[in-house]
Amino acid sequence: MTQAQPSEPLSPAREHTRTGMSKTAFKQAYIDNLFYIQGRFREVATPHDLYMAAAFTARDRLLARWVKSAQIYKTSHARTVCYLSAEFLLGPHLANNLVNLGITEIAREASEELDLDFDAILEEEEEPGLGNGGLGRLAACFMDSLSTLGIPTIGYGIRYEFGIFDQVIENGWQVEKSDTWLRNGNPWEIPRPKICFPVLYGGHTEQYRNHDGQTRARWVPELEISGMAYDTPILGYGVGNVNLLRLWKAEASQSFDFQAFNVGDYYGAVHAKIEAETISKVLYPNDEPEAGKELRLKQQYFFVSCSMQDMIRLHLNTVGPLESFADKFAAQLNDTHPALAVAELMRLFMDDHDIPWEQAWDITRNTFCYTNHTLLPEALETWSVRLFERLLPRHLEIVYEINRRFLDEVRVHFLCDEERVARMSLIAEGDHRRIRMANLAVVGSHAVNGVAALHSELVKTTILKDFFDLWPEKFHNVTNGVTPRRFVVVSNPRLSDLITETCGNDRWIRDLSCLRELERHADDPDLQTRWRRVKTAAKQDLAAWLERNAGVALDPQALFDVQAKRLHEYKRQHLNLLHIVRFYQRIKLNPNQDFVPRVFIFGGKAAPGYYLAKLIIKLINSVAEVINHDPQVNGFIRVAFMPDFNVKNGQRLYPAANLSEQISLAGKEASGTGNMKFSMNGALTIGTLDGANVEIREEVGADNFFLFGMNAAEVHQKQIEGYRPWDYYHGDHELKSDIDLINSGLFSHGDTNLFRPLTDHLINHDPFMVLADYRAYLECQERVSEAWRNPSNWDRMSILNVARMGKFSSDRAIAEYADHIWNIKPQPVDL
Repeated sequence: MTQAQPSEPLSPAREHTRTGMSKTAFKQAYIDNLFYIQGRFREVATPHDLYMAAAFTARDRLLARWVKSAQIYKTSHARTVCYLSAEFLLGPHLANNLVNLGITEIAREASEELDLDFDAILEEEEEPGLGNGGLGRLAACFMDSLSTLGIPTIGYGIRYEFGIFDQVIENGWQVEKSDTWLRNGNPWEIPRPKICFPVLYGGHTEQYRNHDGQTRARWVPELEISGMAYDTPILGYGVGNVNLLRLWKAEASQSFDFQAFNVGDYYGAVHAKIEAETISKVLYPNDEPEAGKELRLKQQYFFVSCSMQDMIRLHLNTVGPLESFADKFAAQLNDTHPALAVAELMRLFMDDHDIPWEQAWDITRNTFCYTNHTLLPEALETWSVRLFERLLPRHLEIVYEINRRFLDEVRVHFLCDEERVARMSLIAEGDHRRIRMANLAVVGSHAVNGVAALHSELVKTTILKDFFDLWPEKFHNVTNGVTPRRFVVVSNPRLSDLITETCGNDRWIRDLSCLRELERHADDPDLQTRWRRVKTAAKQDLAAWLERNAGVALDPQALFDVQAKRLHEYKRQHLNLLHIVRFYQRIKLNPNQDFVPRVFIFGGKAAPGYYLAKLIIKLINSVAEVINHDPQVNGFIRVAFMPDFNVKNGQRLYPAANLSEQISLAGKEASGTGNMKFSMNGALTIGTLDGANVEIREEVGADNFFLFGMNAAEVHQKQIEGYRPWDYYHGDHELKSDIDLINSGLFSHGDTNLFRPLTDHLINHDPFMVLADYRAYLECQERVSEAWRNPSNWDRMSILNVARMGKFSSDRAIAEYADHIWNIKPQPVDL
């Protein structure tokens, strides 16, 4: 093959290699970037060099649209969404951007002609692990949809140097390794050293009089650091709109103290730099120790302070006086992590821009909206007043004043109801006074929303009931959604092609309701056969990957039963495990019975300090070790744990699942978006009436959903009556046998104590009622097995699940936010 050479300068008549969309332009751009950016020619290029050249080639095509988008947004003074999130779990960029540019096949063909392995180049990309799970992935889906719908947006977050930990499994246990995603550079970001803001901590406040003789507060900080912007373009699908993800990196205001160095204090000379950079060093440290809590509070304030200062800068530069700030910006708080933005915007308005309290508060409340993501009271974020006072003394004054004025309003509205006043206060009184961030977010916002119909109703009747009684007009529901671009088109190209062929066009990629066209073909034997062939191919791919990376061989013809999500007791992975143990025992007792072969696959990370969740991972792997080495059962059951579940690995898993486990206790899951990703790829759901499961079942049809277990009202009633898991343990001989088998030491090399903390917790406490739902779950799993025995009907159900998933596109969710909460119209950018 003749060695490709960098291009000569182009004549005006030729297509520009930096923006051209033809295969010829793409090939030449790739060669140029490999040569001029990476400094390599093909024969000496490493796999990373080949990936970087491809990334810069795609990025060049984004940047032309990005600059044009920014120009149009600026000249039109477009109302802008500012999406504030402590997490953005983006996933790999390259494949997604090629899809959104509409040049995936061009890039693949160009790679082949250059004798490159296109799939290997995609695989080389590091995943930016800037989120823990659903919250961060939702933010990423929303950014994709905001661009696709043409809504001007800035996403604000933190550029963590080390993201969510990489998970490895050693002797069955989770071991956390550093996620050094930036070690080889990040071609998708652009540093903005001139966009840099001071962030203050500690010290004290002073009173003074301004030039009008009015009393004002001045914050005299103990520490000042800088926040520098790193920008990533987020392209929409099939449009010219490119929005901005702006992540902040913490830096010392002064990197080197020469005075300390000159007197021999070498550590002191760089101490400020080290302390400052720690703030954006790692995603969410373990927040149990006091040092961890302090760092997490510093992180949250750091990114909201930079973001609020940036929004004010943009407004003054493009619009003018701050009185119209809320007309320019709609700021969405993604959970309570950015709730400090309420107090920070008030501080900036009053202290830096001399705006009176009443006017500043009116602008602030009309700017912010708050999304609640949890029904677990213990998960509602609070901060120690003592810590708050030490780190953010000015903000504590502002929070106290917000609270004083707010509680006066509560007392007028609810006469003589001091218990309600205490519940609604921004300050939880007691021996250890704490600031309630959810209360601050509600009080400081003009709109509050839940993320599924059931969740939003429970928000209004449980954790935020008092606020709903006061301001019912504030409360909304916006059911979550996921982007079909990443989770079907990128993840499952075989299925994507089959859908497009069956529907006659690819309009469904931008309008997921078009999938309804598949319903007309659900009974077509030819489509069913091709549908199953696509699913089997995805299962073969996953089986090959798991054999390489987890050392377990799987049969792609078996039913792939998958539960992949964060490891947490309320997600009830241990309920799934009890069924596996029961299935194992049934095979051992009746080896000649005709069982449906199953492959059980788990994936998910446990928080580093969450011992029971980590013990569940150990039990999964211990059960797998015994079952997978038992020749008596190998024809019917295998168990696998996918290490390091993340977006990249999720893209391998969602297309391969036949059954999706969404089995949380009713009333505990806010929404769930993994359920949507699995259903969108043709998996059938076994689940409770929890979170978005309720709406998925309504959409796909009760006959195409495997429902079991108590509903939220029944769970509540059982709690009132007094739940006694001990009675279930002794009242169901199969359940008792399963737990006793775990305690026998069979899965722990004879150690009868290893899993006792987990089994004792189930028998004596069981806060998420695993034992109460056990029997209903087993009976439902029998229905799953019977359904699997009829391949044609299973394929029909799978097709109908995909056909009826239109509601669960993040495009629909963003359209609802735009219409009902943000009051914003699209600003299209012509290609």
